[in-house]
Amino acid sequence: MVTQPGCAAEYRTGDWRSQRPQTDKSKCIKCGVCYLVCPEGSIVLAADGSYDFDLEHCKGCGICATECWTGCISMVEEGE
Repeated sequence: MVTQPGCAAEYRTGDWRSQRPQTDKSKCIKCGVCYLVCPEGSIVLAADGSYDFDLEHCKGCGICATECWTGCISMVEEGE
């Protein structure tokens, strides 16, 4: 039973992820496509204009890596 409104942002949904995104910053052109396609809102804008991953909420779906125009995002196994 849901007793009050809320959202999943307050829960750590990235704990069960098997893969995590990793960015090669030298290839990133800061286009923001990864930010737009992330279904979890797990990509945040950094102070320098680049994008970082909120790994507490990233579920490792890999859509960001698939849609990245420059191929700078790759998915790596957790623990590597």
